[in-house]
Amino acid sequence: MASGLFALLDDVAGIAKVAASSVDDVVAQAGKAGAKAAGVVIDDAAVTPRYAVGFAAARELPIIWRIALGSLRNKLVFLLPGALVLALVAPWAITPLLMAGGVFLCFEGAEKLLELALPHPVGGSSGGGEAAGDPTALEQQKIAGAIKTDFILSAEIMAITLAGVSDQTFWMKAAVLAIVGVGITVAVYGVVALIVKADDAGVALAANSRPAASLLGLRRLKPGEAGPLDRALSPLTRPLGRGLVLGMPHALNLLGAVGTAAMLWVGGGIIIHGLEEYGLASLGHAVHGLAVATGQALPAAVAGAGEWLAGAVLAAAFGVVVGGLAIAAMRWLLGPAIRLFRKAGGKSVSDGGRCA
Repeated sequence: MASGLFALLDDVAGIAKVAASSVDDVVAQAGKAGAKAAGVVIDDAAVTPRYAVGFAAARELPIIWRIALGSLRNKLVFLLPGALVLALVAPWAITPLLMAGGVFLCFEGAEKLLELALPHPVGGSSGGGEAAGDPTALEQQKIAGAIKTDFILSAEIMAITLAGVSDQTFWMKAAVLAIVGVGITVAVYGVVALIVKADDAGVALAANSRPAASLLGLRRLKPGEAGPLDRALSPLTRPLGRGLVLGMPHALNLLGAVGTAAMLWVGGGIIIHGLEEYGLASLGHAVHGLAVATGQALPAAVAGAGEWLAGAVLAAAFGVVVGGLAIAAMRWLLGPAIRLFRKAGGKSVSDGGRCA
């Protein structure tokens, strides 16, 4: 009996080790796949805060919360099952879809650069229609727009993740996609919430002459009374608050610039790697060779970072070219074709109405 019990315990321990190893594998795969989607994640974090701008401070976090829930729904309800079905039914389509997403990222990044170089005049209308005068309707409109934008970025994140685990089992793919989807959503919208509320925190700190009493709760004081620790801390906390208020617009601009660069770098890199899979490896070899040469020309301490940065810059430069071509195609080919199609469709409906 004792030997049988020990054998059973040994089997249980073996199963536990296998399970722990599987969990470690899932987490490791999720980490690697999530890192490859870093550029899209940065852009997601850069884009989202603007959807909470213009509302009362009390509504900012509820808006971010609803967008985060919509993002989770996008990833777990729609995109994760779709990605798994795609991997089972048409794995050959993953690379073309990734490349199409790369073109979209390049288009978005190049369009932002074009708007920076040639800013469009701001019209008098907000474009919101009836929603412009109704705060509740405007909030719903902003949330819906944010969730639609998130769907596109989330699709790219999930496609990049799926490509990174294409050689794994079905359940490994499902687990990695779920972990990446939830983890990235929590990280992105947690950062977005901090960004959105940073200026409010700055205002509170700048106006607070009793940080120890009100924030730390070290001792109860009469209204308006400041203790020694308050007097010691307020020269630090009040400038910090003013710095947050004054610095957040610049931080948001910097985040937007990083997001644009990340879109171009990730989009260009995806297309370059996709071309390699179709046998067109000359561009990828050229980028790799130039990046290696740059690293070798730098001191050994920064050679690796220099090589990576050179590769990212070259991929982003290629992304600018691809994005520029996509903008030209949209403006001069697809745009006129869509307008012509809509015009023809409207005319046919009108003719049908007259015939009736």
